[in-house]
Amino acid sequence: MKSTCLLFLCLLTGISLHAQVKSISAKITDAMGTPLAGNFLLTDTVGKIIKSNGFNGNIAITGLNNTLLRLKLSSILFTDTTFNIRYAGKTEVDLGTIVPEENTTTLGQVTITSSAPLMRYGNNGNLEVNVAGTILASSSSVNEILSRTPGLTVNEGVISLQGKGEAIIYLNGTLVPGERLASIPTSQITKIEIIANPSARYDAGGRAVINITTKAPGGNGLSGRVSQHLTASDFAGTNANTFVDLGYSKNKLSLSANIALLKGSGRELLYTVRNRPDSSDYLNSALTTDWNRDFNVYATYGLGARYRFSSGSVLSLSYSGNRDHLDGTVDSRNRITTLTTENTYGSSIARDELRKNNTMIADFTKSTDTLGSGVFFSAQYSGYRTGNNDQIDEFGATAPRYLQNAFSQRLNITSLQADRTKFFRKDLKLETGLRFSNVGNNSDTRFLIADSLDGPYQPDAALSSIFDYNETIAAAYASLSANAGKLGIVLGVRSEWTTYKLSTSAGEGQDFGKEYLNIFPNLQLELPLENGNKFRASYNARITRPRYQALNPFVMYQDAFTTIEGNPNLVPEKAHAFELSANFKKTEVKMGYTYTIDPLSGAALRGNTPESYVLKSINISRDHTFLASITRPFSIGDWWQSINTASITYGKAFDDKYGYATGKAKPQAYVYSSNTFSLKHGIKLQLLAWYLGDRHYGIRHDNKRSIVTAGFEKSMLNGNLKLGLTANDIFNRLISEGDYNVGKTQVYYNRRYGNNHFKLTATYRFGGTEGAAQPQRQAQPENSRAN
Repeated sequence: MKSTCLLFLCLLTGISLHAQVKSISAKITDAMGTPLAGNFLLTDTVGKIIKSNGFNGNIAITGLNNTLLRLKLSSILFTDTTFNIRYAGKTEVDLGTIVPEENTTTLGQVTITSSAPLMRYGNNGNLEVNVAGTILASSSSVNEILSRTPGLTVNEGVISLQGKGEAIIYLNGTLVPGERLASIPTSQITKIEIIANPSARYDAGGRAVINITTKAPGGNGLSGRVSQHLTASDFAGTNANTFVDLGYSKNKLSLSANIALLKGSGRELLYTVRNRPDSSDYLNSALTTDWNRDFNVYATYGLGARYRFSSGSVLSLSYSGNRDHLDGTVDSRNRITTLTTENTYGSSIARDELRKNNTMIADFTKSTDTLGSGVFFSAQYSGYRTGNNDQIDEFGATAPRYLQNAFSQRLNITSLQADRTKFFRKDLKLETGLRFSNVGNNSDTRFLIADSLDGPYQPDAALSSIFDYNETIAAAYASLSANAGKLGIVLGVRSEWTTYKLSTSAGEGQDFGKEYLNIFPNLQLELPLENGNKFRASYNARITRPRYQALNPFVMYQDAFTTIEGNPNLVPEKAHAFELSANFKKTEVKMGYTYTIDPLSGAALRGNTPESYVLKSINISRDHTFLASITRPFSIGDWWQSINTASITYGKAFDDKYGYATGKAKPQAYVYSSNTFSLKHGIKLQLLAWYLGDRHYGIRHDNKRSIVTAGFEKSMLNGNLKLGLTANDIFNRLISEGDYNVGKTQVYYNRRYGNNHFKLTATYRFGGTEGAAQPQRQAQPENSRAN
């Protein structure tokens, strides 16, 4: 009977029984163009289910062979929406952009208790870690969040991916400098995406990309968040972090503002032993440096505006800045023993430093078809200003000395970018882009010395210098994504033409200039296996350029016999990374190898007197690193979710210039586990722990480190208020420690931070509805090297 009715209907409408719908596609967004998530149900006209699944902004249904269909979209975010689809001359039906009616129904006495998974692997193999609702969200800074993220380590401000190396940071798809991280409210962060094998569209700097996704206050009208963090540590003292985020949306216009204030103290303690055992040149230096920092109001702030001309045309303007005033003291004690003498030298530095950073970005995005093709334009200007006027008192020598260190720096960055994405069909995409950036870095370092505190102070030409650096990078890239049968292929290439000029008055004065072209190819292959499993293979060429300050040969005083100096002879390090990985249900297994030329490192090198040492960045010859890892999340209902990962890294570095003593390389173990327990009455218990074993990589040795962190969180007022208590680094094992031999000197170091602390947090959300994740920008500013 059904077949007879269908035949009769086809005869009435003139539809051929052989002409049928083969595929259906659509984009689902709200009125502001933000992708919406939900579920779809595809049936025939008599209600037989053909396909059903979830979606997140896009629907692509293939493998159909029907003439008449009914598609139903459902979500708690919008009212149910139904489409009747019939063949009308096209076998591939594109419904374009669908904007369902917002669901304004209030759910009385209904509580949704399901939780999003703590982590997942995206279609491209990138690891996505949820932050909201986990122990990560109780962090007061982005660096703290990243140090608690699986596979990532933060050591002396450098963020690294285990087995890969230093990573660059993106915020909602935009490359950001280290200074910008402090202005990101942790309460807004929804997830961390770790891109171990970046495509050509990403900046070539860094070994990996970490993309931080935030969520703006949503809904029409005014909404926002207020968050207060109070931290107490026996070692580092106390501090208070206050975050305020506001958003306003109406029709096509969205406005946002945020401010963060940090007030309190911090501490860092470094113990270093430098030993020259050779009897003809014997020296033992035991140096203790104690940084007691007074955060005399650290303020970060931002404004943003976004206007949607149409569903696929958006203009965004943003401003962000920070003003940090650092006071405090740096106390140093250096006991120096030679064959004939033993003396203790000391110094005390009264810090007075002011940093002012400002960034403005304008970008425009326009979609050109419903498949996802579009264009993107961006312009950026960043200005960084740093100045300090430190007073230094030396004692322990035959007569005390008094120094004044005045330092000023101006860093200006401008960049322009244009990108084009073209879909020829759903499985064939070409991405191209151009980018131009210019950096000007100028600094003036002046040391004045006197025999008494009241002066007179005389300039010290040996410690003073003027530095000028200008760099221009022109980049172009192309990336092609296609399918060859079941095999997915991404083939890309990025070229960067770099020109720089460097001038310094340090020493007898130096002038450098160079032009060079770098080509960075990349290839990624993905092969689907049975039961949803996948196999991937990739190759990436990457570059890590020295930070601008590392090139500046200005002198940073640490004590009478120790200085920190830049190195204008540094060259970028280049890495070639190969990786094989496979997904087996929820388990991810990886094996990789990275070969690095001119890797960037650092060492304590002999100064121009027998007792003096200079800390500076250097290039060593090469490095080989092998990695094997396994990651597995699991859950028991909604009450226990866990992320677990383990890896083995084997690295061996080589040096042929600085006289490093070569030792035996040994594997390094890494284990990570993060667990969230959701109990009744809005209570969550969270436990995070990781262990990083000893690392022997030929010329250096790093001691093992570990951390155990526990947290408690209570949700109240329908989830709008959250109170939390966190005990971080409970056993006080997060210590940077190691040793190496360079030249005739044995060096041991032990650096401690204020990680062992208790933290109280309170976050209140008001107005609007929960916002959607911010759309990802593509702008890629160069200021990641500003710090």
